[in-house]
Amino acid sequence: MKRLLKWYELLFLNSYQLGLSIASNVISPLLLPALVLVFMPPEKKNTSTALVYVTGLAVAMFIQPVMGMLSDRSTSKMGRRRPFIIVGALLNILFLGVMGASLWFKSSPLNAFLQSSFGITASLAVLLLGIILLQFSSNISQAGQQGLIPDIVPEQQRGRASGIKSVMEMVPAALVLLISPLIDRQKFWLVILILMLSFLVTMLITVAGTREEPLQEKPPRAEDRPVLRMLLLTVIFVGITQLALLLVKGIGTWLPQDSTSLALRIVLVGLAGLVGMAGSIFIGVYFGARVGIGKEANTHKSFIWWVVTRLMFLAAISSVRNFAMFFVKDVLQVPNPATITTYLTAVIFIFLLISSIVGGILADKIGRKKLLAAAGALAVLGTIILVFSRTIPMVMFAGVFLGLGTGTFMASNWALGTDLVPQKDAGRYLGISNLAGAGAGIIGSSIGGPLADYFNAIQPGLGYPVIFALYGGLFLLSVLLLPRIQAETSLS
Repeated sequence: MKRLLKWYELLFLNSYQLGLSIASNVISPLLLPALVLVFMPPEKKNTSTALVYVTGLAVAMFIQPVMGMLSDRSTSKMGRRRPFIIVGALLNILFLGVMGASLWFKSSPLNAFLQSSFGITASLAVLLLGIILLQFSSNISQAGQQGLIPDIVPEQQRGRASGIKSVMEMVPAALVLLISPLIDRQKFWLVILILMLSFLVTMLITVAGTREEPLQEKPPRAEDRPVLRMLLLTVIFVGITQLALLLVKGIGTWLPQDSTSLALRIVLVGLAGLVGMAGSIFIGVYFGARVGIGKEANTHKSFIWWVVTRLMFLAAISSVRNFAMFFVKDVLQVPNPATITTYLTAVIFIFLLISSIVGGILADKIGRKKLLAAAGALAVLGTIILVFSRTIPMVMFAGVFLGLGTGTFMASNWALGTDLVPQKDAGRYLGISNLAGAGAGIIGSSIGGPLADYFNAIQPGLGYPVIFALYGGLFLLSVLLLPRIQAETSLS
């Protein structure tokens, strides 16, 4: 029986999650969009940003479950997970430097050639390389980090541990207030150096403050070629998403330009976008998870439905975050979009912090799914307000409900997931759940980015309310599908 952990042990165990989250809260919503604006024409900014997101996240979708499986079998004297955290964190620091090197190509003569031949500049190509490498290294360390809770924390403390994890994921929202003015002033290298330091410090705290029992004997190798399965899983998921994008683009092109009213165009193309996102999730997760899990999939249907509902919610909230700065810049037309976006993130964080702490405790007492239903309802309300927001106070008001919904979701959803995975293969299963992490960005960005540019070309600023409405539909679907998850513990 696992011993109960002290509060500070739960804190140390989740410390590296803070480093990962500082990077994700800076890179995705602020640093990448700012760099894309420097490197690419404004009318292509959403599509170019989506390209960078999707390519990097496709790498993450493959790497994280593979590294989870490798950590499951690790017999290192340091334990199964900490060696992966160390290696991944050090590589993160190196590959952040590659991202920064994209700035050196800003005036390169290669820009004109690549722009005419491939539609991207040399700087964007180097940035894309840096993101691919960073996703590779980040998912090495994240595979180790997310295996710590099921390995070390007893079941009756997992709600609290997951609540702390969700706080670590969102605390950077407040810390980023110090970083966003640097991005508005284009101090990109200074921002990168701050990210390097955060990776190093938080990694050292988790490695030094967490005790693992090493495996005495390496488990037998899986006989069903799990790495090939993960590669096939990634190809299936990304392929289905890109087919859905082609379908949405086809409908937008097929509609007559002169005879179709704007309202009808919004309804038809918007519904096609929602169907494309939801369909990609259903089909991609269903077949992808079955490929990843293998023959055991039939006995873990609730786990697959958990991944589906998790992906619905995360695709919506991550995409709102990823396109928030462009929304603030184009619709609110403020001179300092990165700073205002950070204020929104801070509002979300304040209410997320409250709901995640309370939600982590309640998840152990009243059940995970009841809280997930409440989380989805709050997020839907926040999205509706955001769609009609045209002032900074209205945007901040939307952030209140988005924060409450996201915090409640993060605490209770991860606790439910750790209940559903088999402990001996926790790293592999939670790595497969990266369908919901990496897949969220792929679906929301690959379809949402081009849709935003499509509607912005018709009417400046129109694209953002349309895609935000679609993300609200995903929040709603995440609630409606909860009954498909048949809990395997009395707490769920």
